[in-house]
Amino acid sequence: MTTSKPEIIVGLSGGVDSSVTALLLLEQGKRIDGLFMKNWIDLEGDGECPIKQDLEDAKSISEKLNIPFHSENFAPEYWDNVFTHFLDEYKAGRTPNPDILCNKEVKFKVFLEHALTLGAEKIATGHYAHIDQVDGRYRLMRAADLNKDQSYFLYTLNQQQLSRSEFPLGKLLKPEVRALASRAEFVTHDKKDSTGICFIGEKNFREFLSQFIPAQPGEMQTADGKLIGEHQGIMYYTLGQRKGLGIGGKNDGKEEPWFVVGKKIKDNILVVEQGNNHPLLQSRSLFANDLHWTSGDIPAIPYQCTAKTRYRQADQNCTIQSDINGEILVEFEDIQRAMTPGQSIVFYQGDECIGGGIINKVKDIIYQ
Repeated sequence: MTTSKPEIIVGLSGGVDSSVTALLLLEQGKRIDGLFMKNWIDLEGDGECPIKQDLEDAKSISEKLNIPFHSENFAPEYWDNVFTHFLDEYKAGRTPNPDILCNKEVKFKVFLEHALTLGAEKIATGHYAHIDQVDGRYRLMRAADLNKDQSYFLYTLNQQQLSRSEFPLGKLLKPEVRALASRAEFVTHDKKDSTGICFIGEKNFREFLSQFIPAQPGEMQTADGKLIGEHQGIMYYTLGQRKGLGIGGKNDGKEEPWFVVGKKIKDNILVVEQGNNHPLLQSRSLFANDLHWTSGDIPAIPYQCTAKTRYRQADQNCTIQSDINGEILVEFEDIQRAMTPGQSIVFYQGDECIGGGIINKVKDIIYQ
């Protein structure tokens, strides 16, 4: 007896990666549907966020592959569960990572739940990562293409979500993906990879953020309180930032560039110092909370592993030293630069991504 229900629903974004994801699953003999997620309010596009073109490209891929196509509006869920948190973090002077929250709250929650209501068994996306199973436990693993690996953005996935997800690109290199798209004559074969804020696109960040949070200019000071200049709003700056400060050539003629080394959030003061490796940017320890472990259980502490405190950072040896009321202390073997509250720390054991959390406090860094 045949059934028209799909086995897998592919999240088609209108990009090359999701296009090839659908192609590979079809070649495996899977019954698939494609689904385009509308997650932002304005679908007209403004030259910087071509969502309308993405929708047309996703439709084109579905027609090329002769698979059913769905388009769903998840904008209310995106606004309530991702974007408001994004704004709250910036209001608090922190630097959030919306891509991680998008995966947690939209792609692997709302989209997954919707796919299951349509009768599918799983969802698939064009993420560069892969999933395996050992002794009944699902493991989130790095992609073969380490330059494109996206396991960092997927650390919030739990066992149920991993069991219901597929990442067909996990064993491929990006050039191989583009070659497959070209041979299939997909309109997306040479399309530029998406960048910018998750589901919103490339924007002038300051202009975009100012639409939602009024900027509050304030003083730029050195750590000892010397007035250096004025910032345009403390939310616009992140630790270690060099560009856009507009204070070159000051402080007794030193030639080293200026960097953001801290924030006095309550006083609306941005702390700046000269030198890429200024001591106030250096630390070996941090506290993290809002923890997620792919296995569902925190490792036995103390626990040695590696971690990244930002995407594309090389793995850093560290030890999780304690867990007190859901906040862990992480100590690194080597000094780390510009670890930033609001960003994620993601843990690995070899090639397995075991989980992560949100950086809450960093020892020796001014962030109050």
